[in-house]
Amino acid sequence: MTGTALMADGLGMRYRGRRGGWALRDCAFRLPAGAVCALVGPNGAGKSTLLALAAGLLRPAEGTIRVLGSAPGEARARMAYVAQDKPLYPGLTVAGTLWAGAELNPGSWDRDAAERVAGPLPSDAKVRELSGGQRTRLALALALGKRAELLLLDEPMADLDPLARHQLMGVLMAEAAEHRTTIVMSSHILGELEGACDHLLLVDGGRVRLGGETDDLIAAHAVLTGPVRDLTPHTVVESRTTGRALTALVRPEGPVDPAWDRAEPSLEELLLAHLRSPEVPTLLTPSATVHEAVPA
Repeated sequence: MTGTALMADGLGMRYRGRRGGWALRDCAFRLPAGAVCALVGPNGAGKSTLLALAAGLLRPAEGTIRVLGSAPGEARARMAYVAQDKPLYPGLTVAGTLWAGAELNPGSWDRDAAERVAGPLPSDAKVRELSGGQRTRLALALALGKRAELLLLDEPMADLDPLARHQLMGVLMAEAAEHRTTIVMSSHILGELEGACDHLLLVDGGRVRLGGETDDLIAAHAVLTGPVRDLTPHTVVESRTTGRALTALVRPEGPVDPAWDRAEPSLEELLLAHLRSPEVPTLLTPSATVHEAVPA
């Protein structure tokens, strides 16, 4: 699969009664098809709103969003969305829920994939009797059974124990590798995302502040350590002084003085530093940049 899975240009969404009004404002980014993308940011940053817009459940107040080259509503059959509250029919059994998934997706349903994920669940148990983690597993079984080109997952692992999280993350990564499925997954578990996701969207204050391949974003930064001195011309994301030593996370602008000790930040260090420094300019890698306006 080649092309673009998600593209937004000037995207904005506002809610009545919300302080400041805007949940998202002037968002512009591109996500290539086949990417496994971590969508991160603090609570209230706009992550769930962005996923709901991509799923076609909300209409933007301004700007546009394209999903698999189409308007979200036109692409609905080609994507699967798992919301944070995992809405399922409480009166259906596990087996009945999977049957409904097959009936609603007759041309694309992958029974083996759905049953592989739902396997540990009691087939005759009703949804209302399942724990939060069990409902998550069933919702993911439906999403994977649909054999969608794009999976939109809003905090899918939040209520799973560590072992179940590890197992289901492995299933998702195998899905992405085998079928080139594009996955956009919001999460607060930064450590787990580092080894699983090859793309990143950091949303903060209703806008995308970092976007692109994780390797390229990390490579665009450096942790410099040395005696206190001027860091011009580099863009300083965060710095701290301990005695006579200075440690700074920067975006190098030109050569770095060899007198500095230079190291590569971890993804978690990078994200936390940017969240603590909202004034730092936005950075999108070339593949994440919208080069022209998105057609309406």
